[in-house]
Amino acid sequence: MEDRFVYADNAATTPIDPRVLEKMMPFLTTEYGNASTLYSLGSSSRDAMEEARRQVALLMNADPGEIYFTGCGSESDNMALRGWMHSKQNKGKKHLITTKIEHHAILHTAQALEKEGFEVTYLPVDKHGMVELDVLEQAIRPDTALVSIMFANNEIGTVNPIAEIGKLCKEKGVIFHTDAVQAYGHVPVDVKAMNIDILSISGHKINAPKGVGAIYIRKGILLNPVITGGGQEKGRRAGTENVASIVGLGEAARIKRETMEEEAAYVGKLSRKLIDGVLKFPQTILTGHPEQRLPGTCSFCINAIEGESLVLMLDFNGICASTGSACSTGSLDPSHVLLGIGLSHEISHGSLRLTLGMQNTEEDVDYILERLEQVVKTLRAMSPIWHD
Repeated sequence: MEDRFVYADNAATTPIDPRVLEKMMPFLTTEYGNASTLYSLGSSSRDAMEEARRQVALLMNADPGEIYFTGCGSESDNMALRGWMHSKQNKGKKHLITTKIEHHAILHTAQALEKEGFEVTYLPVDKHGMVELDVLEQAIRPDTALVSIMFANNEIGTVNPIAEIGKLCKEKGVIFHTDAVQAYGHVPVDVKAMNIDILSISGHKINAPKGVGAIYIRKGILLNPVITGGGQEKGRRAGTENVASIVGLGEAARIKRETMEEEAAYVGKLSRKLIDGVLKFPQTILTGHPEQRLPGTCSFCINAIEGESLVLMLDFNGICASTGSACSTGSLDPSHVLLGIGLSHEISHGSLRLTLGMQNTEEDVDYILERLEQVVKTLRAMSPIWHD
């Protein structure tokens, strides 16, 4: 098979949809007005932002007035945790519940809150990375201010029982936040039906640009602002609005609302083929829930191989992939997610994540399987711990 380029890391970021870029271009050129000004050039920016707000809201069944634009998903997560916990600390509510396998935007913020005197419970998950409702129920206390549990895991793709979690939190009178960065636009999200109070999203996961995100805050919830200044976004998030990127996020949300079901079916079919092929390799396991998972996420642990070596050799073959190992960031520890679902350090070091999108084809999957098999054989031949 001839050499080709295959992008298979859509969970890291996605290419901008040409329709999104086209919608953004006027606001990068002629429609450059500040949305906070009174004259017509600013009014057109403001109108475009409000249409984007409406489109973002529609994709999660929210009201437009409950959507606030941010710089990214990590900012939205910080706004949710810091904003709500700080607003409740003087009322004796200083307990936060989250999980051991959240994105670091949640985990590092929770750890920072602990240093401020808040108490955090980090829930364990089952072997598939799913939260168990009885464990969550037991963890909720009279002083619990917030439950923050991700909608879908960014490494292994497991989708949590969000509607059930939301129902439990509502019954207990506890505010529920979910990091839906990986889920929004890929699986159905309904903040009303799922009893979600606060939700975080990011543009670059749904073919919008990097540097823009949003947070849903249910009416009646008053978060302390994390960024203060000019009073934009109804005082929730200061800073001159990134109009072009906000417009791009709105257009991406509009497109996903029309195409999500079709995309999920197509990408899911490619993923099943890829998963079936990779699992034919000896001593290879699928990580995450076998069924309740994001349609495009394929995550594995391949025994006797380092994940970084896999990624580098796949890159040499024109394939973009990722690993759950944190070695590339200077740590010798494997992914906290894989350790959190009970895998050993040795197994976790051989993690590989391949995440597919609409730009991928069956020929791409065939190419990945062919080259990955060669790479695995090569690396195992050099491994001192590999025994066929």
